[in-house]
Amino acid sequence: MSSAASRPASAPFGPGHTDDLMSFLAASPSPYHAVANTADRLEKAGFRRVEETAAWDAATSAGKPAGTGGMFVIRGGAIIAWYVPEGAAPHTPYRIVGAHTDSPNLRVKPRPDMGTQGWRQIAVEIYGGTLLNTWLDRDLGLAGRLTLRDGSHRLVNVDRPLLRVPQLAIHLDRAANDGLKLDRQRHMQPVWGTGEVHEGDLVDFVAGEAGVDAEDVVGWDLMVHAVDAPAYLGRDRELVAGPRMDNLISVHAGVAALIEAAGRDDLPYIPVLAAFDHEENGSEADTGAQGPLLGTVLERSVYARGGGYEDRARAFAGTVCLSSDTGHAVHPNYAERHDPTHHPRVNGGPILKVNVNQRYATDGSGRALFAAACEKAGVPWQSFVSNNDMPCGTTIGPITAARHGITTVDIGVAILSMHSARELCGAEDPYLLANALVAFLEG
Repeated sequence: MSSAASRPASAPFGPGHTDDLMSFLAASPSPYHAVANTADRLEKAGFRRVEETAAWDAATSAGKPAGTGGMFVIRGGAIIAWYVPEGAAPHTPYRIVGAHTDSPNLRVKPRPDMGTQGWRQIAVEIYGGTLLNTWLDRDLGLAGRLTLRDGSHRLVNVDRPLLRVPQLAIHLDRAANDGLKLDRQRHMQPVWGTGEVHEGDLVDFVAGEAGVDAEDVVGWDLMVHAVDAPAYLGRDRELVAGPRMDNLISVHAGVAALIEAAGRDDLPYIPVLAAFDHEENGSEADTGAQGPLLGTVLERSVYARGGGYEDRARAFAGTVCLSSDTGHAVHPNYAERHDPTHHPRVNGGPILKVNVNQRYATDGSGRALFAAACEKAGVPWQSFVSNNDMPCGTTIGPITAARHGITTVDIGVAILSMHSARELCGAEDPYLLANALVAFLEG
């Protein structure tokens, strides 16, 4: 790994950032926990939460000129945070880091208690494009939020071995190594004990873990997570293995970069972090990039500073978003699946994602903007494009560009095992990304 002493003066983050990322990953087993941990970091940096139901011309002031300072809004598993320097005009454009808080996993169904043949099981639904086999024979915990009768929420995190999806022994499936076929309904329901099944068992259990009365629990958003901790890997510890890198690497880097940029009153842009939920299933939610949350927050920020529609139009016209999401590092065992002239490598710096069919929003102007930020930060960067014979994934980038009419560039960190219960990245790439994001936000 590069030493902190070798970083340019304009690059505030070094290997300690990766250590902190590992703690963030471990503490964020659900989007709700990721948002709570992000909000905690923002509050410690002097940001203040504002409610969507409040009048922002007053609520966002707090003794400062109207609409200035560091603020954030939380809606479910999404968080939007921004810093408005004193003296910013209503038409000042935004610099946005876009990311998402959700990851593919197994999520608890409304009637969770099930079982057969003397086994007690939990009914789960598959969320997102999960690599199903990576959830087999792994010690699993349970996390998420409970909704109480009074409408409030309580986070819960059972971060110890509780569940397991047992694989069928090879003696009973001699062809397993020739191509494992998993039925999403029949084969993915985890066990958590033996004996008779009683309706309400799971809710009773998680209510006790959260310290609330089970009778007060009227709703839940619970999901399974692997309990093995993030860890450095390799002879020289140049790799990191861990859960939910897609896309908490970007959320963590984004909040660190926003806090680093905040406090400067000479910024030509208003720096923003927009971390959405439900990207992994299409972003069509009130907390997703397809929803109105980001546009509403940015517009209200303009109006809170005394601006009008013309100021809003001017601000959006000058706004740029870096949609930061993980991408594919070249795989040593499947190099033929990658484009032959584009082989992003771990620890090679963030990747610029390009797809001419607009699965990514990057164009030539976006490339120039990202290259300038990386040059300013002293950060190397790479290009990513899919093999023409392989379908290309997508991100919040094209959604953000189309919905809000703002320039958007798709970037990210190159990883292996994307959508696995446990992914792999280079130990240097998280802080290289964070340094590039600081340079971008500062303009």
